[in-house]
Amino acid sequence: MMKIGPLLPQHGQAICDWSYAPPYDLYRWPAWEDMQKDGIEFGDPVIRAAQYASVLDGDGALIGFAQFFPMSGVTRLGLGLRPDLCGRGLGAGLAELIAKEAERRAPHDEIDLEVLSWNKRAIRAYEKAGFRITDTYARRTPTGYADFHCMVYCKSPEPPPNG
Repeated sequence: MMKIGPLLPQHGQAICDWSYAPPYDLYRWPAWEDMQKDGIEFGDPVIRAAQYASVLDGDGALIGFAQFFPMSGVTRLGLGLRPDLCGRGLGAGLAELIAKEAERRAPHDEIDLEVLSWNKRAIRAYEKAGFRITDTYARRTPTGYADFHCMVYCKSPEPPPNG
């Protein structure tokens, strides 16, 4: 069972310590101390409270995180799964939980995410969670330009009215 909670400073520090195997190692965050000093992303307490959430297991252990980045009429998601849990079939559930939370937070927004086009493992998980590729484009990364897919969440239908 996974649940959404606030991203606490200790969660931010733990995420910065995560280490992914290549080629996923490009998802590594800077050192926690640097993120706090420079006020970037979840190192800034205001951004952390407004845009980030933790994903916890049934025992309250950190298993992932989410970013809900607001744009005009769109909530763009960022997400990560703890490296030792990758490849175990948890990605689709994580993505769906985060998409449903985005839907709850901004019910009229389109929900999307960007994924590197070579990341087939993530693309499969996102498709299982209800995302569909709607666009592909090159975007600048710290290591040069790379191809990305934009994937849009196909919201669940409204429940039928009672009686």
